[in-house]
Amino acid sequence: MRAPIRERDNSGKMKAVTYRSRGSAAGARHEDTVRVFGRRMVLVGLGLSLAGCQSIFDQSYQSSIGPSSSPQIVEEVQKDDPRAQMGAREHPRIVASYGGEYHDEKTEKLVARIAGALTAVSENPAQSYRITILNSPAINAFALPGGYLYVTRGLLALATDASEVAAVLSHEMAHVTANHGIERQRREEAEVLASRVVAEVLSSDLAGKQALARGKLRLAAFSRQQELQADLIGVRTLGEAGYDPYAASRFLETMAAYSKFTSVEPDSDQSLDFLSSHPNAPQRVELARRHARQFGPEGTYGDTGRDYFLAGIDGLLYGDSPQEGYVRGHTFLHGTLGIRFDVPDGFQIDNKVEAVLATGPGDVAIRFDGVSDAKRGSLTNYISSGWVTGLIPDTIRPAKVNGLEAATARASADRWDFDITVIRMGSQIFRFLTAVPKGSPALESTADVLRASFRRITREEAASLKPLRVRVVTVGRNDTLASLAGRMMGTERKLELFRLINALNLGQVPTVGSRVKIITE
Repeated sequence: MRAPIRERDNSGKMKAVTYRSRGSAAGARHEDTVRVFGRRMVLVGLGLSLAGCQSIFDQSYQSSIGPSSSPQIVEEVQKDDPRAQMGAREHPRIVASYGGEYHDEKTEKLVARIAGALTAVSENPAQSYRITILNSPAINAFALPGGYLYVTRGLLALATDASEVAAVLSHEMAHVTANHGIERQRREEAEVLASRVVAEVLSSDLAGKQALARGKLRLAAFSRQQELQADLIGVRTLGEAGYDPYAASRFLETMAAYSKFTSVEPDSDQSLDFLSSHPNAPQRVELARRHARQFGPEGTYGDTGRDYFLAGIDGLLYGDSPQEGYVRGHTFLHGTLGIRFDVPDGFQIDNKVEAVLATGPGDVAIRFDGVSDAKRGSLTNYISSGWVTGLIPDTIRPAKVNGLEAATARASADRWDFDITVIRMGSQIFRFLTAVPKGSPALESTADVLRASFRRITREEAASLKPLRVRVVTVGRNDTLASLAGRMMGTERKLELFRLINALNLGQVPTVGSRVKIITE
């Protein structure tokens, strides 16, 4: 969550680093930034999201190709390309919704080196790419028409070598090569028109909804076909560039493991989202391996580029950026705002640019944000000023939260009950919205934890807050799996996360003299 917070403000200072690459045919998948209601997030607010590839690829290879000392500017090279103009229109929105760009010279050179190796073997040497590292802990990568490629620092932190990053980028470049962006845009425009006809012609609301659902399924199937085609092209490019072609399947498995690790309910079935635009992970892993076999058995071909990859991400920011506060276990802290609060045990905190979200067992959800307090009116009047849907006026009460002026209320809508707590601190009003299924006894207990734990932090506490970073260390003779994992910070499940970010299977231990990643300050 960024500070200072203003209502409806997702803007941020945006800078760009441009690389001139050569490769793939013109065109790309067009992924609009859209407002969506996420699962559970629907209970507490609207979030910005992008329907992109959910970082299920890897990359490989090392080469001598690096960023040019006098790069050609993408805007100049592609100024007459309508696809590039389309990507340019969406670029600022992408950057803003993902927390801005991440700038670190050695990390940028790493990504440029990998992209250069891939584009050198591309089918279209006239294609230019603008590669952006997004300042987000999310695991994601995607493409826009005209050669706009994006990868998050969260994905770079999860990858174990350059071949896995190369797999991600080669997949996204494949969307450009296959013109998926233009094809998908045309299909979506046709479905929007069809949906309007359905809504206007069919008298039955149920029939209309069923028709719209069938349309979504057709789009999803079309998108899955695109993804599989990009898998094929991406793995082939990966191998031709000299990277380990099996990196794609490896990173797919890492992604699946990380998804389970971050899930509030690890054993829940993640495949129930049948409208997902991506094929299921087991299918993609097997297909990626099948494509890779054309280069030979696993372990016999290609380079992983692990050494220069680790050098390029040593010191990489991990998790939340200082401007958005910090998540430490069940606690959220923000040095600039001078606040902290806890969520109940069993909850998972997701610190987004626009708000802090938390989800817990039993479909309980929390949203925390803040707005400017310019009018300095009463907080009870603020709650009733129209921003809460389903407000129950008789429940509005003034309150105190650890000595701070506050107010509380209840609301109800559809199948959900809400607790609203607002707290004044300086020139800000901070807002907690807690949502539970109607009638759930968890509403009061969850809101009580938030109110009891919210407080100012001292200057000493604020000064002690430091961002987490990826640190690369060499395994010593006296190091053990437990001692290395014990150095991890920012998680209560240190051993699990250490294994994940180093791709260590059960029973595997780091060898003396090898280098591993740890997360620390």
